[in-house]
Amino acid sequence: MSTPEQDAEMIRLYYAEHWRVGTISTQLGVHPDTVRRVLGRGASRASGIARARMVDPYRDFIGKILERYPDLRATRLYDMIVGRGYRGAVRTLREYVAEVRPKPRRSEVYLRTETLPGEQAQADWAYVGKIPVPGGERALWLFVLVLSHSRALWAEFVLDLTVHSLCRSLVRSGMAFGGLPRQWLFDNPKIVVLERQGDAVRFHPILLELCAQMRVQPRLCAVARPEHKGKVERSIRYLRDRFLAGRTFDSVSDGNAQLVEFLSKTAPARSHPVQSGLTVFDVLKAESPRLLALPAQIPATDLVMPAPIDRQAFFRFDTNRYSVPPEYSGRTLTLVVDDNELRVLDGAACVARHDRNFGKRQVIEHPVHREQILKKRRAARDLKGRDRLCSVAPRARELLDRWMEGGPSLAIQVTRAIQLLDLYGDDIFALAVKELADRGLKDIGALAVACDRIRRERRKPLPLDVAIPEHIEDRDVIPHDLGNYDED
Repeated sequence: MSTPEQDAEMIRLYYAEHWRVGTISTQLGVHPDTVRRVLGRGASRASGIARARMVDPYRDFIGKILERYPDLRATRLYDMIVGRGYRGAVRTLREYVAEVRPKPRRSEVYLRTETLPGEQAQADWAYVGKIPVPGGERALWLFVLVLSHSRALWAEFVLDLTVHSLCRSLVRSGMAFGGLPRQWLFDNPKIVVLERQGDAVRFHPILLELCAQMRVQPRLCAVARPEHKGKVERSIRYLRDRFLAGRTFDSVSDGNAQLVEFLSKTAPARSHPVQSGLTVFDVLKAESPRLLALPAQIPATDLVMPAPIDRQAFFRFDTNRYSVPPEYSGRTLTLVVDDNELRVLDGAACVARHDRNFGKRQVIEHPVHREQILKKRRAARDLKGRDRLCSVAPRARELLDRWMEGGPSLAIQVTRAIQLLDLYGDDIFALAVKELADRGLKDIGALAVACDRIRRERRKPLPLDVAIPEHIEDRDVIPHDLGNYDED
């Protein structure tokens, strides 16, 4: 018990000095509950009358404000009532607001329901992290689909988070289970739903087309209500804890291989959360006959788009450049893409095929395409040089035939002959070629000797270009009389 003197000191320290209850308890050597009891009694222990507080005149105002704005901070209320004459401390107001603030509503109560066998599957993605790729890094995602009744799982790692990737995953999940549920339940990502106003939904047309072909109804959760797809959320948590934790893999394909083994051996053996004594595998066996049959023709899920080919015989896709044969340069072909491969079609004919590269800003060139370009360029260059030689010297055709029979490369011979043509001019070169053709020679050195001899016989200067710097003016040189110079 505390003395009246201690009670008075507790009240003074709390309301005048604004000490905390714990500080007062330590200073006076009393229990904190004693301090709280005294502060709650007011000025007199024996009277039993509640102490009047400075916030009492403002109770109605505070109550109305908190009714409209239950989360309003006490400091904001303090600013509001100070303008209305309040002279008390903000601490006093805080204590009162803590007593009268409306309590938050209790969490919403949910009715637990179980879907019928084969009725529904829930799908979602889990972000795994970043993985390095050539030229940078990419986000790695885990697509997860769970049959709501049996809790059977199917999942795969993906790098391509598009509607076409979603369609491929949905088709593969159906093939893995050997059947389809009557509903696919999704969240609200843009690759699923383009627009939503309440219950009015506009699904992505590509996904909607797949659902029609697979005879499955697409459904959406309510916005910001992940509990509506709690089965797939718990399945993702299960995969994080039992599969992803402490596991490493070298590539996406290696990760998927390990995931297939886990889903076929470990995951089906877990206990079913509702049907006691049964495993997920046991419930799946009973659910499988209730699944819808797969369509006779599995729908195509490839991305099909036009592919403009540039002048270097490349097209662009996903920041990367891929090669095609050079004869398709400047045209627009059809590109067909899946997770593993890119195909370029000219009508129905496949003209190029590449493994899909998930790097960034990479150049993927097929060796055959490069060799075709080099051959085409060499042939064009050689043909252009040969045409020029034959147009200046008709007998040059005989030399070309001899050069093709053997000796140094034909391209080298043509290049050296063009250099001689540029150096000595058309007339001298044509005479030299005629001379070699008459004599049955083919050596390029003999052609150079003949050109130089004919030039000397005609007393023509060697045609050399002299580059004159810009700072030197082009002027005529006036000769001077040599008699003006001293003889010594």
